[in-house]
Amino acid sequence: MYLFLDLLYLIVLPFFALASIAGRVQGHQARRCWKARVGVGDTLPQASNRILIHAVSVGEVNAVRGLVENLASKGHQIVISVTTDTGIARADELFGQDHDVVRYPLDFSWSVKTFLKRMEPSLIVLVELEVWPNMLRIADQKGIPVVVVNGRLSNRSYKKYKAVSFLLRSTFGRLNSVGMQNTTYAQRVQSLGGRNVDVLGTMKWDNAIIPDSVDAADQLAQDLGIDRSVPLIVAGSTTPEEHALLHAAVPRGVQLLVAPRRPEWFDQAEKTFSPCNRRTRDARVDTCFFVLDTIGELTAAYALADLVVIGRSFAPMHGSDPTEPIGLGKPTIIGPNVGDFEDIVCAFLEGDGIIQCTKEELTQQIASLLEDPQRCSDLGVRGRKVISTHQGATARYTAFIEKALSP
Repeated sequence: MYLFLDLLYLIVLPFFALASIAGRVQGHQARRCWKARVGVGDTLPQASNRILIHAVSVGEVNAVRGLVENLASKGHQIVISVTTDTGIARADELFGQDHDVVRYPLDFSWSVKTFLKRMEPSLIVLVELEVWPNMLRIADQKGIPVVVVNGRLSNRSYKKYKAVSFLLRSTFGRLNSVGMQNTTYAQRVQSLGGRNVDVLGTMKWDNAIIPDSVDAADQLAQDLGIDRSVPLIVAGSTTPEEHALLHAAVPRGVQLLVAPRRPEWFDQAEKTFSPCNRRTRDARVDTCFFVLDTIGELTAAYALADLVVIGRSFAPMHGSDPTEPIGLGKPTIIGPNVGDFEDIVCAFLEGDGIIQCTKEELTQQIASLLEDPQRCSDLGVRGRKVISTHQGATARYTAFIEKALSP
């Protein structure tokens, strides 16, 4: 079966290459580090207490901040593996000084074997549930336990897994233990063959900082030319479709900073909001539009905001995580498309700590909130309260991982 799987990967690979070429033509950035993607790279020194934490991209990398700190404080050596280029950049920023950050390989048998020989982990931790058959099989052969933390299985992903469950049941069965965010996700992974499944909550609540200020915010405002006396809307993780929507929705005399979700959307955002000031450009003009085209500065941008709009929720996508701006006490608006963050958004709605609206209602909601400072303040207070009541999952996942390491 696994020889067949490698052959299938080889058959599919040219189509991914063609898609990558098409993406380059459309302005997408080229994928980097192909040697690392086939498992090639530096071999780490031998260690008896190495935990490999796999976080696919930026969201998962951000989610494990507290977990990495907890495990490192208990004497474990941590390696963070990441799939995407933006995720690698964020992991280097957060963890690079103290821990190894490596590229996660493609799921060819030889890539996985080479990768695991270089890493020699005592335990593999998959963040949010990304399972690949060869990785699970070869880890099992080598006697390396694999666990899932902060597990999430959206209905969209569940349907895809279910369609090929006859092929993946043994793969899910190789997971030694699984920690899921809620009961629905737990039931889904059990139906796919997962065992030793516990419901432990989401670590994203724990990573929502609740400060009154962020050190880098003032410098960011100064560098971009943001007028601190004029209201500022910050829209995070936005899409091109939402750029046009926001341009039309922002009232006259109000500033707008957008942080596009993908690097290939930076240039389009600059055109939509021209004239604007772009973070990585030195030239500055007198404008009310700003484009944040860096990784790792969104927290500082949120700290400057008078109002936050959550991207990927007004486009036909699956939303973004609103906990960070709400943790900063910012009144926050989110759209109707929140499939990847349903639990979190529902909790905020139940606690009256967020505004959800359609794209047709966005203009009115923005104007209404900006005209009512007390309502904005109350939203921030209630949102922070929701976060506080849901925190604690990181400690549970830390204990969960240490239990998996026990003989």
